[in-house]
Amino acid sequence: MTRVAATVALLTLVAWASPALSASSIVLPKPGQVGLSVGGGYGTYLDNGNIGSIFGPGPAFTLRVRYRMRSERGIGLSFESQSLDAREEAPPFVVGDESTVAPTKLSNILSGLEFYQMFGTRTKATRMLILGAGLAQMRAETNTGDPELVGENAGDGLFVSAGAGVERFFYRSWAWDLSTRYYAVFRDGEANHNVQVALGLIFYASY
Repeated sequence: MTRVAATVALLTLVAWASPALSASSIVLPKPGQVGLSVGGGYGTYLDNGNIGSIFGPGPAFTLRVRYRMRSERGIGLSFESQSLDAREEAPPFVVGDESTVAPTKLSNILSGLEFYQMFGTRTKATRMLILGAGLAQMRAETNTGDPELVGENAGDGLFVSAGAGVERFFYRSWAWDLSTRYYAVFRDGEANHNVQVALGLIFYASY
């Protein structure tokens, strides 16, 4: 976990320490353009709820599609695949003894729609506030080696999210995409709290 966190921190420093290029090399996106962001992150569930009480931190892969609108607004689709560790180490599994079955990891996929309020869209560092909502799909791995759905009842959860981010352009329509998000994930009538920091590269296609 320390290695993943150090990698995310290093990439964050690189994003802000990128050498300034001449203004003529940067082509800022306009309303109507679509950006594709790919990156990684690190996050955790807080220690409460029917998910967070069992699973904690882990790395994430992020994929986002962002559409620039007028009036410094945007909408987009966000997909995140998180791999989270169990808070307690699972004991050795004993065949035939169900009491020794315990979770080891959680695959947590968050798919949703996001709305962006942007600031400074005609500068090299576009800042934004983010609101979102969508579907949380969760599947756990146990010490038996067999995946199972989390919770007593099979099914998925819903989430709402809020966050902030910045796109820092460094060459033509390429930018670093740095953001932090909070997710309220509702599963079996309980709220779980997930926080994440992510860094990616975003490219806006021109047409």
